[in-house]
Amino acid sequence: MNFEPLEWGALLLTLIFFALLYYLDVKRQWDFGVRTLLATALGVVVGLVFPGHYTYVAAFGSIYTRVISALVIPLLLFSIVSSITNLGSSIRLKSIGLKTVLFLLLNTLLASIITLIASTATGIGSGFVYELAADYEAAEVPSILDTLIGLFPKNLAAHWAEGEVVPIVLFLVLVGIAFNKLHQEYAEQVAPFKAFIDAGNHVMGMVVNIVISFTPYAVLSLIARAVSRSTLSDLLPLLGVLVLTYILCAIQLFVVESVLLRVIGKLSPLAFFRKLWPAAVVAFTSQSSIGTIPVTVSQLKKLGVNEDIASFGASLGANLGMPGCAGIWPVLTAVFAIHILGLSYSPAQYIFLIVLAMVVAIGSVGVPGTATITATAVFVAAGLPVEIIFLLAPISSIVDMARTATNVIGAATATTLVAATEENQLDRAAYYDKAAHDTV
Repeated sequence: MNFEPLEWGALLLTLIFFALLYYLDVKRQWDFGVRTLLATALGVVVGLVFPGHYTYVAAFGSIYTRVISALVIPLLLFSIVSSITNLGSSIRLKSIGLKTVLFLLLNTLLASIITLIASTATGIGSGFVYELAADYEAAEVPSILDTLIGLFPKNLAAHWAEGEVVPIVLFLVLVGIAFNKLHQEYAEQVAPFKAFIDAGNHVMGMVVNIVISFTPYAVLSLIARAVSRSTLSDLLPLLGVLVLTYILCAIQLFVVESVLLRVIGKLSPLAFFRKLWPAAVVAFTSQSSIGTIPVTVSQLKKLGVNEDIASFGASLGANLGMPGCAGIWPVLTAVFAIHILGLSYSPAQYIFLIVLAMVVAIGSVGVPGTATITATAVFVAAGLPVEIIFLLAPISSIVDMARTATNVIGAATATTLVAATEENQLDRAAYYDKAAHDTV
């Protein structure tokens, strides 16, 4: 290995900051959320001090994302089945399932509409001069029918390996329903299965708590990498798209979600964001909705959401809906392309873009790079040149941070609304407990 002073300097500074975070945790008992926020600022410092030198620093974040991603399917295996068997009543299960899908898709619909209005009003892409790439590789996009069929389980091992959550969730829902039916007549025989599932759920919960305790260190590492590897020359030509995306994500996060919580759930948005922002930080830095599921579930429970609903909603929301990756980004890039090409779109054609965004929102995969697939699907269906998507590659990583945080908070909002509209599924005392501390 060649000796690279700046790489080792970045690593040394990172380790010093790690020691500081550890001291604030163990000796000063600082709040988990506050330490995560401080880690974000320290990561920016490392990235600015050592631009382009993040190889060793990024390793910590990469290890964290690998481990927490590995937890997702085992966590779902126990939590979803436990949730369904605890819900028991098929009527309640149908109600919760339908409400979850409804609120997730409502989030995506609102995100798409707001994006269409903002991008057409600002004329994003108009007068943009850029040579289209000729050597891009278009992503493979399944048809709408194939997308719908692909939501159903075929090979659980393959779905596990590919991070395809929806087919696994549907299979686990089937297992839970089968248990509920058998429990009515064969309670004694199926009791050991229920005991195993519940015990496994508790064990996985402890595993998640242990891994999540390392979140501030991972956040510092991932933020340092993102800041360090971006240059102004790469970002300047696409600054308009970058800024508009962050504005739209902010509107979706702090305006749309707040209105939904206030109007539908009759809940305080401030109390919601106070508990959920650690999950948003993890999503922002890891760029993985699926990888953030354990954190989202943990924070939802602290918010007072029933554990079963929290597990079900957060898991489903990592693949269905996704207002950032399936709502904002495909519509924004499509309008960007329309303006670059000087096309004249009718209102009906713009509405069709919204419909396309809703379709691709059904089966997205909550991992880094999802937005490229969803945008490609919309472009192919709308007859737009796919290569324009790849013009935005220099800002992809930075934009994906905001998109993923929007996805995760959108799923958390939908889950909270489900709990709030179901009887006795939201502990409102816990929701409004301003004295509580979000510790891990």
